[in-house]
Amino acid sequence: MNISTTRSTVALWFDDGLPARLVHDGVRWRVSDTPTPLVDEPTMVHELITHPPQRFYGWRFQATASDGTTHMFEVVRDAAGHWLLGRLYD
Repeated sequence: MNISTTRSTVALWFDDGLPARLVHDGVRWRVSDTPTPLVDEPTMVHELITHPPQRFYGWRFQATASDGTTHMFEVVRDAAGHWLLGRLYD
């Protein structure tokens, strides 16, 4: 498996609150599985807290181009609200 880590801007479209389409490097991709939300949990939590708060920061999903090429994408949101490609799995 080949993993690329970047921080390039991508265009992301949603259907019913879930990623549905992505444009990266001029290529249009369609999400072809169920997206998984990426969340962080605090590292230091009091032992009596059974459900620590989670912070949403992005999505992981499989997407397929029109030529049949399929990759796993991780997209994250920056402080300005732009979507960035965090990782690309070949």
